[in-house]
Amino acid sequence: MSNITETLATLLETDGAMAAAVVDSGSGMLLGSAGTGIDLDAAAAGNTEVVRAKLKTMKALGLKDSIDDILITLSTQYHIIRPLASNPEVFIYLVLDKAKSNLALARINVKTADANLGL
Repeated sequence: MSNITETLATLLETDGAMAAAVVDSGSGMLLGSAGTGIDLDAAAAGNTEVVRAKLKTMKALGLKDSIDDILITLSTQYHIIRPLASNPEVFIYLVLDKAKSNLALARINVKTADANLGL
């Protein structure tokens, strides 16, 4: 669990980061969370459905591919969802203040977190 805690703390150092979580999409439960400004329990459950829907659509389309990340752009926030390369049933979730963040750098930070998490 400390690896998750360290990973989330590092993600929160990203410019504009508000909250971050690691989520088990099999259950929709948080494995770890950090930050403020959003109900991460509700976000974990809701974004689990987003990941499941995308995987179902990919299967229906016959795509033999994996999700690198899913970006949801709101008027004031970015939400990045990244299934782990080593365990696609678990995903990293990062919420950013759109006005204070660098989206490209944030995506790189989430990719790095994925590589370092080791779940």
